[in-house]
Amino acid sequence: MARVEASSLEEPLEWDTPLFLMARAQFEQALPYADVSPMVAERLSFPERALIMSVPLRRDDGRWQIFPGYRVQHSTVLGPTKGGVRYDPEVSLGECAALASWMTWKCALLRLPYGGAKGGVRCDAHALSPHELERLTRRFTSELFAAIGPQEDIPAPDMATNEQTMAWMMDTYSTQKGYAVPEVVTGKPISIGGSVFRREATGAGVVMCAEHSCERLGMPLAEQRCVVQGFGNVGGVAATELHAHGATVLAVSDISGGVYSPDGLDIPELHAYVAENGSLAGYDRCTRITNEELLELPCDVLVVAAREDQITGANAGRLSTRLVVEGANGPTTLEADAILAERGIPVVPDILANAGGVTVSYFEWVQDLGRLFWDRDEIRIKLADKMSDAFGRVWSVAEEKSITFRQAAMVAAIREVAGALESRGIYP
Repeated sequence: MARVEASSLEEPLEWDTPLFLMARAQFEQALPYADVSPMVAERLSFPERALIMSVPLRRDDGRWQIFPGYRVQHSTVLGPTKGGVRYDPEVSLGECAALASWMTWKCALLRLPYGGAKGGVRCDAHALSPHELERLTRRFTSELFAAIGPQEDIPAPDMATNEQTMAWMMDTYSTQKGYAVPEVVTGKPISIGGSVFRREATGAGVVMCAEHSCERLGMPLAEQRCVVQGFGNVGGVAATELHAHGATVLAVSDISGGVYSPDGLDIPELHAYVAENGSLAGYDRCTRITNEELLELPCDVLVVAAREDQITGANAGRLSTRLVVEGANGPTTLEADAILAERGIPVVPDILANAGGVTVSYFEWVQDLGRLFWDRDEIRIKLADKMSDAFGRVWSVAEEKSITFRQAAMVAAIREVAGALESRGIYP
């Protein structure tokens, strides 16, 4: 059995934050079942490299402000690194390191030729004007120029970033290269090489996994009562997909709070309201609830699609669901995982459930490299095939080893990277 040795450094490493230590603990919990060498276990315990930078921004009123920026590349064993860029007040080196490692496992599990990366700028994007966001993005891209590229590291949208952010990144990188390089980022507008179905991909993949899980557990999705925490690019799409499958969506929420109806919500009406008003705030055609109350509503399927650390040791014992599906990255703590396992509530882990986004990002990258594009139906079919294959392998490992879905997903992913690392070795 492989075992991760303690770092030879006595002091904690710079990325040893609670979130990174949680990600590493998930890795360690899977190692006894993965049958990999100590060399592989030790190498994959740490990011390969991390970049910290200061990003100067000239505000609209002429003031200058400096923001911390980060990019962490966890593994290049399978290929170039891939991962989102987020603008958030809580962005840190440790957060990026944790998310980069999860992205490595996600890509490996879906058998994509990528390693994991993550980056961002510690800022409040909502406090910046569109012109300030553009200047911040272009300067951040310039600072990253030597570290990113179609064969090195391919950024994508994440929290508070979007297609426009990626367009600015692509243009800035291309300007410095001297020619258009659409494949340097994914999640960009279709007009400059983006892919159809990219925006919906993560939420659609979440529901594909929910459907596979419900089928295996003998509870057809169309008959289930569902709750979705989050109503953005992931949760909003997941709610739409669940509604389209015939499931009853009891509650959804965003940063402003949640809405609940025991008879089911009108999801298209909610989307129209948010499009007009910017959030669910003020919607009064059903019961208002908090995000905390939403998690504990009685339901069959709970989709957690907000952010990290939502299901914890404090509330896991009060969840009243038959299945948890993780649309967000790291929404369930280690303590909560143990409680849910003891209670017999299966969790479809983030590295499987929300892998639809990076899978269609891979399709976008391939299309850009070949300058040949597919239509929506082709991409949805390709995504469904990838998600189904990964889900089947995770289910098989879980049954074979009598372990949780999270452990099984990690085992399957670790084996993919370990096989490549064993073949390549470590230079020199």
